[in-house]
Amino acid sequence: MTERIGAHPYVVLARTTVERYLTRKSIPKDGLGIDSREELWSPQRACFVSIKTRSGDLRGCIGTILPVRPSLDIEIIENAISSSTRDPRFLPMQSYELPEVVFSVDVLSKPEKITDRASLDPSRWGVIVSKGARRGVLLPDLDGVDTVDAQLSIAAQKAGIASLDNVQIERFSVVRYVE
Repeated sequence: MTERIGAHPYVVLARTTVERYLTRKSIPKDGLGIDSREELWSPQRACFVSIKTRSGDLRGCIGTILPVRPSLDIEIIENAISSSTRDPRFLPMQSYELPEVVFSVDVLSKPEKITDRASLDPSRWGVIVSKGARRGVLLPDLDGVDTVDAQLSIAAQKAGIASLDNVQIERFSVVRYVE
């Protein structure tokens, strides 16, 4: 599910966090006073913060598949900073890039183990592919990922898993908030 509300508090928080971090080198400690409704921020929820160029190219994406921080606002803040400056696939963002990028925040459901690949749909479900200590994650509804096999292969490849034989598969849903 994608919510395209230009000013949803989750994406406002992600962008404001990165703007503050890149220009002032300060890390917000809370939701910056953005829409203080407690139900938006107090639950512990896992999330991913993605940053794309206006032309649609990925610029950074970091997240958690289980919540690791005490509240969703702190989860978004930490993942926004990591997505913009610590994604190993990209150089750290610079403040001059901010007008040319779009933020999205995916809030994840709790992952559930599956045994039947027929219960997957790459437009609806994200996947976690695990084998031993290796684990790869792929969000749902990504451009160019149209089949379950492609989705599982990409997730496995991200984890360095050579074969899908004997892998553990989990699925999760997201609510995606996009600028």
